[in-house]
Amino acid sequence: MSKVGLVTVLFNSDNVLEDFFKSLSLQTLKDYHLYLIDNTPNVTTTALIERLVQRFPITGYSHISNSQNLGVAKGNNQGIEHSIASGCTHTLLLNNDIEFEQNFLFEKMYKYATDHQEAIIVPKIYFYDTRKIWMAGGRFNKNRGVAYHVGLGDNDGPSYDKAKHFDYSPTCFMLIDNHVFKKVGMMDERYFVYYDDTDFIYRAVQKGFMVFYMPSLEVLHKVSSSTGGKESLFSIYYTTRNRIYFLRKNFKGLQKIIAMSFTLATRAIRYLGYERKQRSEMIRALKDGFGMELFRSKEG
Repeated sequence: MSKVGLVTVLFNSDNVLEDFFKSLSLQTLKDYHLYLIDNTPNVTTTALIERLVQRFPITGYSHISNSQNLGVAKGNNQGIEHSIASGCTHTLLLNNDIEFEQNFLFEKMYKYATDHQEAIIVPKIYFYDTRKIWMAGGRFNKNRGVAYHVGLGDNDGPSYDKAKHFDYSPTCFMLIDNHVFKKVGMMDERYFVYYDDTDFIYRAVQKGFMVFYMPSLEVLHKVSSSTGGKESLFSIYYTTRNRIYFLRKNFKGLQKIIAMSFTLATRAIRYLGYERKQRSEMIRALKDGFGMELFRSKEG
């Protein structure tokens, strides 16, 4: 029986898996089982994984193939369910487009969680290319209905070196005590991608949990630090649809009116600057966001 279930969702991930497995193999904590939830399974990926576990030995893994892309939220749930069923006390949700150079990362996170009864822990996360901060904690702006990363794009410094609790963090590298899922429920699979982590952490905070940020622990995230460029139709659709759905599901009364008004106003401004296809996706996303049936996760 492993202490920690590692859960990562694969989606055309072959080009990042070597560094991911190398990072895993260096960890001093060996009492884990890796669940690779594959939304784009193919023989090439399977062969690659088999080669990598020979080159970079890990304690145990399961490669779970889906017949189609079921989304990040569903993939995480599959891994979480395996982690709980196998008797793990904790689940570490982690992207595979990351590297971690500290070989004590898992060990220190797990030890702190168990010694101090911290239910949710995250490290400091940097952009891989510039080593600027990608996430040093997170906050939730209820008036706007959005979550944001503390320190995004900043150079590191003393102001980001204090361990503290936050009411938000992305789940790209997050250690969670498995009793949290019993209290809060699982990820809402209706999101598919985007806002699924926001929704989960928001519900967790409502249940009395907070995210503990450990700045002495560091992860590198392979996302571009550059900004700009035309928004993709995929991004326009899911970020808009899911934001509307999130507000409808979680907010009430005046708070809901304020956040929804802000959201619709900003969508209108973006709409004016979009091209024809982008506008069509925006309209479709708004219709679907308001039309989706609200889902309530089962809670313990």
